[in-house]
Amino acid sequence: MDEIADTPFTQQLARYRLDWVVTSPIRLPDYAGSTLRGAFGHALRNIGCITREKDCTTCPLRRDCPYTLLFEPVPPAHHALQDFSRIPVPYIIDPPEWGARVLHPGDTLSFHFTLIGRALQELPIAILAWRRALARGIGPDDGTAELTGIVLEQPETAIPVYSPENGQIKPHETRLACPPPPVGTIRLHITTPLRLQNNGMPLKAQTITERALLMALVRRLALISEFHGEAAWQPDFRHLGELTGSVTGKRQLSWRDWKRYSSRQKQEMALGGLTGRWDLQGDLSAFWPALWFGQWFHAGKNASFGLGRYRIVAA
Repeated sequence: MDEIADTPFTQQLARYRLDWVVTSPIRLPDYAGSTLRGAFGHALRNIGCITREKDCTTCPLRRDCPYTLLFEPVPPAHHALQDFSRIPVPYIIDPPEWGARVLHPGDTLSFHFTLIGRALQELPIAILAWRRALARGIGPDDGTAELTGIVLEQPETAIPVYSPENGQIKPHETRLACPPPPVGTIRLHITTPLRLQNNGMPLKAQTITERALLMALVRRLALISEFHGEAAWQPDFRHLGELTGSVTGKRQLSWRDWKRYSSRQKQEMALGGLTGRWDLQGDLSAFWPALWFGQWFHAGKNASFGLGRYRIVAA
């Protein structure tokens, strides 16, 4: 199936806004996505790991552990597309807006956390992990915060679904339907660095193409649908690759440098990417689900902690 514009296409996902009150000063870097992801992963492992194995790859409970299910999902032994050492994770963290700052006691901290497909069943343990993470402390000064509430934010709706006072998660709809594709030009506003690569080299404003973007989005939707959804979407990559030739674009993109320190690799990593405006014109119906859901799934490297985020507006 390579074109799905004629039938409704849905995905099970939910984007939550987590609201906090700061209890001791929190120092946030320019981009806090990596900071939040690290704190969440550490807390989730402490809660979810039963065996206390140092290496998850040798753990006999690896396929049933809430930590690995969310944070380090197990790739298949064999796959028709390629052999995977890693597969996309079923969550995305959208940190506060770009800019270093210090939050003081009494200030509000808010960020977003998206769960996809079967990972939605792990929402209770994810909430516990977030609360433990910010009670333990984040940032260079180990600043702390207490959760005040969680709001489900879907298109045109914002519904409170959790408060610490009662501790209950309210039932809520987690299925989104892809609307019909628009006619004419669409505009992508890329708000966090989009990092697409070719042979290990990042694509800059002068070298990135409509084909690179569209096929990256198609591939990401296909993998997320297969590994975390209820049914796999199996696009005809070759045919879609040919269709990209009919899509034209006008770009106003600039490179934004960003670096983070990787505790796993014990080194600083450059993770800059492109931000700005990208207009797409042509028959986008075959790519529309990938474009639409890409607003939640993001595109490019390190999407799990918020890079490659964009929103679609009419041009």
